[in-house]
Amino acid sequence: MKQIEVTIMGQSYRLGCPEGGEQSLLEAVGNVDREMSAIRDAGKVKARERIAVLAALNLAFALAERPAQKPAAPRGAPAEADPRTPDVEALIERIDQVLSADGQLL
Repeated sequence: MKQIEVTIMGQSYRLGCPEGGEQSLLEAVGNVDREMSAIRDAGKVKARERIAVLAALNLAFALAERPAQKPAAPRGAPAEADPRTPDVEALIERIDQVLSADGQLL
């Protein structure tokens, strides 16, 4: 697994990334950074942990509100293949892991 260094809200993190998933991970990092920075810049929440939870909830809500899109079936797969949905729980768990490694949650 490849390691990528990213910055979220001014803090550097080293994240594991499967080969070929770099662009998707960087897009996700950009979304999280924008959301967390917007919450911080609004000035009402200061604790990094609370900002992360609010950002995760905002992003999860935005995903849930998107119209369901059926992914294209892989070549050779039957047309009735089950659609896959994003695993929000895995995203939240990953955020928790990164924040717990931070050591500066508050």
